[in-house]
Amino acid sequence: MKRPTPRNLGFVAASVIAIPLAVLAVTVPLDLAGQWIFTAGIIAPLALMLRRLSRRTTVVICLLSVLASTRYILWRATNTLEFDQPLAYVLGGGLFLAELFAWIIHVLGVFQIIWPLQRPAVALTGDDRDLPTIDVYIPTYNESLDIVQTTVFAAMAMDYPADKFRVYILDDGRRPEFRRFAQSAGCGYLTRTDNLHAKAGNLNAALPRTRGELICIFDCDHVATRAFLQMTVGWFQRDSGLALLQTPHHFYSPDPVQRNLPFGANIPGEGELFYDVVQDGNDFWNATFFCGSCAIIRRSALAEIDGFAGETVTEDAHTALKLQRLGWRSAYINIRLSAGLATERLALHIGQRARWARGMSQLLRIDNPLTGKGLSLAQRLCYLNAMLHFQFPLPRIVFLTSPLAFLLAGQNVIHAPAAMILANAVPHLFGAMLVSSRLQGERRRFLWSDIYETLLAFHLVRPTIETLIDPSRGKFNVTSKGGTVPERYFDYRSVAPHLFVAGLLVLGIVVGVTRLLLGEAELGTVLLNTAWSLFSLMILTAAILVAYEARQLRNEVRVPARIPVTLYTADGRTIEAVTEDASIGGLSIRLPKGLPAEDLIITDVDLQTGKVELVLPVRVLNVSKTSARVAFEDLTLHQKRRLGVAVLARPDAWQTGEPRLAKTAGPLA
Repeated sequence: MKRPTPRNLGFVAASVIAIPLAVLAVTVPLDLAGQWIFTAGIIAPLALMLRRLSRRTTVVICLLSVLASTRYILWRATNTLEFDQPLAYVLGGGLFLAELFAWIIHVLGVFQIIWPLQRPAVALTGDDRDLPTIDVYIPTYNESLDIVQTTVFAAMAMDYPADKFRVYILDDGRRPEFRRFAQSAGCGYLTRTDNLHAKAGNLNAALPRTRGELICIFDCDHVATRAFLQMTVGWFQRDSGLALLQTPHHFYSPDPVQRNLPFGANIPGEGELFYDVVQDGNDFWNATFFCGSCAIIRRSALAEIDGFAGETVTEDAHTALKLQRLGWRSAYINIRLSAGLATERLALHIGQRARWARGMSQLLRIDNPLTGKGLSLAQRLCYLNAMLHFQFPLPRIVFLTSPLAFLLAGQNVIHAPAAMILANAVPHLFGAMLVSSRLQGERRRFLWSDIYETLLAFHLVRPTIETLIDPSRGKFNVTSKGGTVPERYFDYRSVAPHLFVAGLLVLGIVVGVTRLLLGEAELGTVLLNTAWSLFSLMILTAAILVAYEARQLRNEVRVPARIPVTLYTADGRTIEAVTEDASIGGLSIRLPKGLPAEDLIITDVDLQTGKVELVLPVRVLNVSKTSARVAFEDLTLHQKRRLGVAVLARPDAWQTGEPRLAKTAGPLA
């Protein structure tokens, strides 16, 4: 029997003292002056801890925030729900339920990501003949061959013994040109006679026709770097109980928000919060989610759950849940080892998120993480938070429109003086804002979660509610990628409800101010609801601006890439230069200083990406004193293969810093 250490005794003693104090802080009723004292007592230590970056300080900040939010929601439940009209009960009760939902998500979110694991990569061990065999699946349905072939070439170029892995195109579109391409490229080609269970069915149909010990999956637009298998397979060698290893979904093309907003290039992608923060938190609790691509799964683990889950339209998360119910472990490595295409247009973005929302709602109904065997409490809470998060549409709409209850209908939805509402809400909102900034960092800027949710809420409310009522509704839909937008236009249909609500808010402000001037309303209440309306208008305006679809004429996305090149000109000169960006279609090249740009005709470019030269014919699009833009011309299949690997599959293509590597071969601490 282990003796208690002074450190453990100190923790127990601190808990014995802190827990009763926290209960008192949450439950003791306070008048207005006392509540402002409590507010100062929360905000002051939070402000003092801002500059301290230790994990323990972060934990204290999170606990203080949860305490303030819990006091607020208890105050709302016990002091503000007394109404004198049925309409006020309905509107006020709806707002409270939305706030209760937000409180639950806040508490679960803090628990989920408060201590990210930040797992390192593990090097392969043993001789080549001892390495596990791998089947690389690239499922496709209706995507273009141009997109798929780049993914195939990169997958085939991964640094791993050639006799230990094989790449397969899983073609649910049954297209002859894909079969011919597979034969010419030297990869496998598998198809089936139906499309039962969509992507999950496609993957399951391939399982008995291949023999790899591990299954590596890439969506057909996700291009792997050459280092993908080297950086991931080592964990399967170290841990025989590991079923799943997921890596981030990084996108080298901008999403609709980044592409359409004038300042969008400086905004982190929507998925960065999940892949850079949430998944590291999940990994700490052994609750890593399978995300359908850029992942490896052990075949023997899949066999125990009869393959990939096909009961919902989010086969990925459901598959991980089933594996974890049986005691298999999961892992997440936050190293960008692949990159894919984001949705080009807002309507496609909304459609993709609607499928995710429907799938997580299905999962909540048919395989609820709070019930059933096999999961730890932490795993249950991580999955519950993910599933509940997608129920945000209705609460988000309530938050946007609640000030209209007073401004247009004359109903007080919070039965309390405006000063008391402010005194209770300030520590709750300040703490939640500080925790979000602390835990999310640069992955999600201030207010952008509100904007992203508002952008989607009106379109997701129906599929989430329908699915909760009837989980059999809905079907898997494939998100189109790689398209163009020939002309700038305003996607009115995608933001029609946003425009309608924005108009109501403007009307509400006018009516509220008019009632104030006529002496029919209190100044504090009007000011509070007007400020609330202006905040909602700001969020709605940002969402509406995303609907101005920017032109996108290129079929190929150009990515920043500094690759040494040798230029060959029509007059026999050779010029050493470096690329600024590159794509499968062409290059932008920084020319040496002092080079005469007049009459510079570049005929070929030698990309210096390895021991073997890659000389490609080009056509000049534009030349200036400092740069040149060229397009590739009439490339052979072999040249396209090597070009794709050189541009998109470089081992460090997407890294922003040095990857985390395990220092020893021992277990992860």
